[in-house]
Amino acid sequence: MNTITKLDDRQSKLQLRYKQLMEQAYNFRQTDSAFSDISEYNAIKLLNKMNKLNFLSREKKK
Repeated sequence: MNTITKLDDRQSKLQLRYKQLMEQAYNFRQTDSAFSDISEYNAIKLLNKMNKLNFLSREKKK
């Protein structure tokens, strides 16, 4: 597997997990605000990783 394919695969996995965490945070907003905040925090950390991978994949595709 080449590097670009690995980066794209990792990005798609992180994006799926990000969506799951954001949905979980939204669903728990009314019942368990602490858990909602934790899920949202983890989603933001994943978003940061996704942004770094976007930068790397942009550099590799040139």
